[in-house]
Amino acid sequence: MKNAKALSVATACSLTMISLPQMDMKISAAGTMRDISTMNVVEEMGIGINLGNTFESCGDWIAQWGDGTPNSYETAWGSPTITQDMIEGIADAGFGVVRIPVAWSNLMATDGTYTISKAYEARVKEVVEWALDTDMYVIMNLHWDGGWLENLPTDYDNVMAKYSAIWTQLCAAFGDYGDKLIFESQNEELGWQTVWNQWGGTEGKDRAYSLCNAVNQKFVDIVRQSGGNNEKRHLLISGYNTAIDLTCDALFKMPDDPANRCAVSVHYYTPSTFAILEEDADWGKCSSTWGTEAEISELNSNMDQIKQRFVDQGIPVIIGEYGCPLKNKELSSIHRYLTSVCEAALKRGGICPVLWDTPGGQYDRNSCQMSDKELHDALLSIRDTYRDREELTTTTTTITTTTSVSSDPVIVTCVGDADCSGELDISDAILLSRYCTEDPTAMISETGKKNADCNFDRKLTTADVTMMIRVIAKLIVF
Repeated sequence: MKNAKALSVATACSLTMISLPQMDMKISAAGTMRDISTMNVVEEMGIGINLGNTFESCGDWIAQWGDGTPNSYETAWGSPTITQDMIEGIADAGFGVVRIPVAWSNLMATDGTYTISKAYEARVKEVVEWALDTDMYVIMNLHWDGGWLENLPTDYDNVMAKYSAIWTQLCAAFGDYGDKLIFESQNEELGWQTVWNQWGGTEGKDRAYSLCNAVNQKFVDIVRQSGGNNEKRHLLISGYNTAIDLTCDALFKMPDDPANRCAVSVHYYTPSTFAILEEDADWGKCSSTWGTEAEISELNSNMDQIKQRFVDQGIPVIIGEYGCPLKNKELSSIHRYLTSVCEAALKRGGICPVLWDTPGGQYDRNSCQMSDKELHDALLSIRDTYRDREELTTTTTTITTTTSVSSDPVIVTCVGDADCSGELDISDAILLSRYCTEDPTAMISETGKKNADCNFDRKLTTADVTMMIRVIAKLIVF
């Protein structure tokens, strides 16, 4: 009778589930803050892309010749006006995170208050919301912004006042968004050759790193003290010039963070003769090819370095930019380079690669599709290979749920066992069904969520419930 009753309940649940829409645990622009570590967040991102040469566009000429609107900046460096279709196309292309660089000085008040333009803020917010509504993560930063941070060594108080004013305003404006919005402290500008020349000895090195560390600590302090969701928001800390070797230096310090929710940002354009130069320069000769044994070894060595320095110490890494030009480059070398960097990051775990992309690059903003299908397919294949690892080198702590989660790596203990009872039965299907309908009392631990992902797509949907029921009814076996 017990089996017959269970089968009857299972059949009823199955019929009910078939009529329900596919719900993929979407975290919208609303203020949902989950119990999830920053390491888990970075693993969850998969692969990312930049919305480059758009909101970070800047220059006096834009103010002089533009019409004084946010759009005059948005389109100044060659981008079409960003549309919702463009953002949805990025999500449809399989990217889990979009990085939105911003020059917040554009249209800023000139009265010394450093007041951000409400129109500019509203436009960036609109695009951020479009991205969040696709369920992508969003990284929003303070970019080069005309280079005023270069003056920090000689005008410390004024520069820090502007930096503090910007992030204080951004925390207020974006503080209600959920945990899929990540703030990034800076771009590549936290490093000063006027203080320390890395090729000329160690004089000034301690001070240069102290300045970098001070900016990052100020960033964390401002965000955490702003309250609300910002107390637990995941943050991205800019490395020293975002260079791997300089960021891995012992003098670089991650800021003290009471929430323990920080990742570190580095960029990857190595070797610069291939990844930056389109033609010969006085400091280097342009290379059109990449992929020698020595070059691949260099890539692996760099990735090992950031893994050992940060990931192995529990600090996830986001490669906020990597890429290479298309001009004067062999196509096969472009493919080899971009896929090799992506795979070298993902295979080590705890590292998310975010492709630098601008108008005319790998993502076509007019067709809202990737331009190079072969490259796109290769990137997705790499993402899927490492996304489906049964063991994630991540750490989760319990903050608000009643189910305690071990700090050990999250491993599938029994496929379908959402309640971690040691076996799959109808209670697991019912629990997941309630969870999919956003029942706030349906608590599932991180291990339970991993178990419940029956089709291994890293989403919990009614499709997983249906698979559970089919197994219980002995229609299929795992």
